[in-house]
Amino acid sequence: MFGSLIGHILYGMILGVTYATLDKMWVRLFIQSDPLNREANGPGLRVLQSLGWGALAGFAGGIVSSPIMLQTGVLSKVAGIDTSLTNLHGLALHLLVSALIGMSFGLLFRNESPNLASGIAWGWLFGLMWWYLGPLTLLPLMLTGVCDWSTDAASALLPSLIGHLIFGAVTAYVFLRLEHRHTRWLLLDPRMATREKRRVRPFGTPAPALWFLVLGLGVLLPILLG
Repeated sequence: MFGSLIGHILYGMILGVTYATLDKMWVRLFIQSDPLNREANGPGLRVLQSLGWGALAGFAGGIVSSPIMLQTGVLSKVAGIDTSLTNLHGLALHLLVSALIGMSFGLLFRNESPNLASGIAWGWLFGLMWWYLGPLTLLPLMLTGVCDWSTDAASALLPSLIGHLIFGAVTAYVFLRLEHRHTRWLLLDPRMATREKRRVRPFGTPAPALWFLVLGLGVLLPILLG
């Protein structure tokens, strides 16, 4: 049933992204468009900021995780070319894809982390989801047209799981540093300080318990079953 588990994980990921997108669209159209709730910075500027910070954070995460991806052979598979420049092509594609993935992190996880510890936990979860979506699903589909969701395939890709977790943690760390640096400037204005504090996810929610449950199952099951 391991293949069915991966299918359910990807279903939950698609469901969450779709729900978050519709929720953000609803807030933009029916709440923040109200003149009483209108902000100094429009939603377009916030989206561009999230994309830019996410791209920079993802690029940094790609650089830090590239040695592990190189040792596990993921970079050469991404390149898909059997030449002396395979690793160079793979590294360039890896950094490009990392920046694009980081942009999605910026859109989904802005204002979701009240502190650094929770942000890194979100990053680990983000990296874990992309391990199931990337090497186990999308990469085999692009190279062979068939994805292998067996325990043997997951066991062979376990070293790259470490790289994805490192990528997620570094991406979250860099993004949070950029976000908090921008927020500190906004907190200088008392009127904006109250509004910014309402944006951030408060403490005391069930989110940390869900993080560790999903991380524990997502990491331990491929190890135990493989």
